[in-house]
Amino acid sequence: MKLKKKQEELLKLSELLFPNNKLTVEEIEKKYPKRDLPVGAQVTRFAPSPTGFMHLGNFFQAFISSTIARISNGVFFLRNEDTDKKREISGASDYVLKVLFDYGIKPMEYEQKGGVTVGEYGPYFQSERIEIYKAYAKKLVCEGKAFPCFCDKTEGIEEIKEQREKKYAIGVVIEEKDPCRNLTLEQIEEKIKAGKGFAIRLKSSGSATNRVEFFDILKGKISMEENSKDVVLLKNDGLPTYHFAHAIDDTLMGTTVVVRGEEWLPSTPVHVEIFNALGFKPVTYLHNPLICIKEGDKKRKVSKRKDKEFAMSFYAQQGYPTEAVCEYVMNLINSGFEMWRKKNPNLPYTEYKFEPLNITASSPVLDMDKLNDISKDVISKYTASQCYEELLAWAREYSLENVDYLIKDKEYVTKVLNIDREKPKPRKDIYKWSMFFELFDYMFSTPTKLEIEEERKKDFEHVLREYKKWLNLSSKEVWFDNIKKMAEKLGYATDNKEFKANPEKFKGNVATVCEYIRIAITGHKNSPDLYEIMTLLGEKQVLERMAEFA
Repeated sequence: MKLKKKQEELLKLSELLFPNNKLTVEEIEKKYPKRDLPVGAQVTRFAPSPTGFMHLGNFFQAFISSTIARISNGVFFLRNEDTDKKREISGASDYVLKVLFDYGIKPMEYEQKGGVTVGEYGPYFQSERIEIYKAYAKKLVCEGKAFPCFCDKTEGIEEIKEQREKKYAIGVVIEEKDPCRNLTLEQIEEKIKAGKGFAIRLKSSGSATNRVEFFDILKGKISMEENSKDVVLLKNDGLPTYHFAHAIDDTLMGTTVVVRGEEWLPSTPVHVEIFNALGFKPVTYLHNPLICIKEGDKKRKVSKRKDKEFAMSFYAQQGYPTEAVCEYVMNLINSGFEMWRKKNPNLPYTEYKFEPLNITASSPVLDMDKLNDISKDVISKYTASQCYEELLAWAREYSLENVDYLIKDKEYVTKVLNIDREKPKPRKDIYKWSMFFELFDYMFSTPTKLEIEEERKKDFEHVLREYKKWLNLSSKEVWFDNIKKMAEKLGYATDNKEFKANPEKFKGNVATVCEYIRIAITGHKNSPDLYEIMTLLGEKQVLERMAEFA
């Protein structure tokens, strides 16, 4: 009789707290059938909160999630955890989708805000799933596993602090139970009639003296203190906490692996208890290490405010090829990728046999020099036409002042891009499109600054005055033969062995003469193939540039 009376009270309490919620758990679960997938297929998701724009840490997790789904012939979907309306940034969810599409890790299921929905397990915005969370909260209340909490942000806190301090003083393990968990039905009715708002808390059955075990793909079997806190499930405004929503959504949507930052590891006992309270099997977690940055000899967590290169928008604005960024992220995820890349220089990174177990356990360091080197390799393999198309696409979004010129002089720009390209050993000087016009400024205008030391100017001008008589661009062989003949006449060595043996006998060698000509044409001591540059500029332009200094 007592049990029956208790059940009747809990049912009445659930109806009192959720009088307008007509959606039942049974109806909900019929709408989310078990996914029909091959054996071993994994279902992963990327679930960002649109309270900030996408950064490298987000991308790191999305990349791991999508790769796990891809290699297992599973499903990767995008869910927007948009219940924090006060902090939501307009356009953030659209930008996340754009980044995923741009970088080739397109989710198989997603929803555009106010637009198309792809997939049968939506809605894919949590703000559209509120009735689902309420139905499960009502179920937990009806089962005596959750209760209403009427405390505001300060009410009840002092009582908890006082209890905590008393327990600390006598060495008792602390268990934070909410003061509202023991309210009677009459007391709850009275508060609701008085217009008091409430949150729904889990009535934790855990004890800090017990342990809970769970499996992490990266870290293996983990044992932690059981959750003993009456955590909030639904906030006063009726919106769910991450703890509650994630357990419901990942179960209904069939998620098998949740990839998230290791800062969530301490919360896992809470999540395990919520899964169990709901009667769900907990998902498998992969807590990835957080990306760090070096400051001197120390590592620190990357800061969204301090480190501009942490924002995904940085890579787009600078013009890094998406392929290069993906290669770099794979390198951060798994150090074995670098060795694989050396053995397989021409295979796409997607051919790498990615193993979640081999994800680096220590915090990877954000190294822009490493990214630049990877990006140089990636771009060096592009044809001139590929380079042109990527450069134009970047300019259309981030360098509008150059678009007309790129379109008008497509043939010339493509030829510039083809200097020292499409060869066995292509040049590796470009690692982002934003550097193109600065790096090749001399191909579009006469250089105004020269990399020449004051003490060398006399010899520099002398060589240029003489070279005007020897200029011949009919072929590379004739061009270089003429430079050698002129060099010998002016007292420069044409035999390197002789020059190294007796450097004092000569003003320099043929390389010195070529350097002077290069400086006059490009302004720089180093550049791609000098003959190709001079041929593209044409004899008239070359003579005009030399006339500036001779």
